[in-house]
Amino acid sequence: MNAKELRDKTPDQLREELSNLKKESFNLRFQQATGQLENSAQIRAARRNAARVKTILNEKAKSAAE
Repeated sequence: MNAKELRDKTPDQLREELSNLKKESFNLRFQQATGQLENSAQIRAARRNAARVKTILNEKAKSAAE
């Protein structure tokens, strides 16, 4: 997922994507705590993707306010 793809989405779609990423992040942390997580880099990727979505949402909110 890159920023260009995210900028094409509506704010509602971005909020849904953020919700899905937060759920994924929770599931990955749970797997890590129970020792089932094989690739710990997935946690970092999920966290960064969520931050990317939040950034795009803030950009859209700022441009809508102007």
